[in-house]
Amino acid sequence: MENTSTATQMTKEQILAAYEYRHATKEFDSSRKISGEDFGFILETGRLSPSSFGFEPWKFVVVQNPELRQKLLPYAWGAQKQLPTASHFVLILARQPRDLAADSEYIQSMMSEVQKLPVEIAEGKQRVYGAFLKNDFGLAGNERAIFEWGARQTYLPLGNMMTAAALIGIDSCPIEGFDKQKMEQLLADEGIMDPEHFGLACMAAFGYRSGEPRVKTRQNASQVVEWV
Repeated sequence: MENTSTATQMTKEQILAAYEYRHATKEFDSSRKISGEDFGFILETGRLSPSSFGFEPWKFVVVQNPELRQKLLPYAWGAQKQLPTASHFVLILARQPRDLAADSEYIQSMMSEVQKLPVEIAEGKQRVYGAFLKNDFGLAGNERAIFEWGARQTYLPLGNMMTAAALIGIDSCPIEGFDKQKMEQLLADEGIMDPEHFGLACMAAFGYRSGEPRVKTRQNASQVVEWV
């Protein structure tokens, strides 16, 4: 049966072409800026991304202030060319363990105010989530592991935003090359991030490439896919 979805139809070839086009852009053409409409679209694909239990343990901070970018530069060794030249630069924050506890104010708020769950359903979900943290993933009591679990989820919107950008001809680069402690201290000192509730998970730069990249290299399908 033909798909009657109202979503824009793209061929598989067009989608794969966007994946081939996408590369980790090291330097952008600083004279070219992404339109507000296009970057709003990119951010929306991040906002609509899935998360474990639907708890959205993230926040996206778009850094457009040149002075702040300059302050970040000494602690972001992996963004030395991207910070000065990217049209848009995004810090992706992850929730701290205190917010991811099953009985936290944040989780309660997500279930009641965002997910609109009836009280009895929310109570049941809280029990299941608490058991998941304690038994299934063994995270309870290990704050670093809980933060990393939340940070891993931020890579879902990161990937979606980069793919969405590539689909409309915009370049990007995911970045983990930074001194986490010093970056977080700076963000706290600048009043941008509350360290009680957030930590820096990763970063992403968006813009238009300043030159052609090297040919994309990947392992072949037989090396990374196993059917059992």
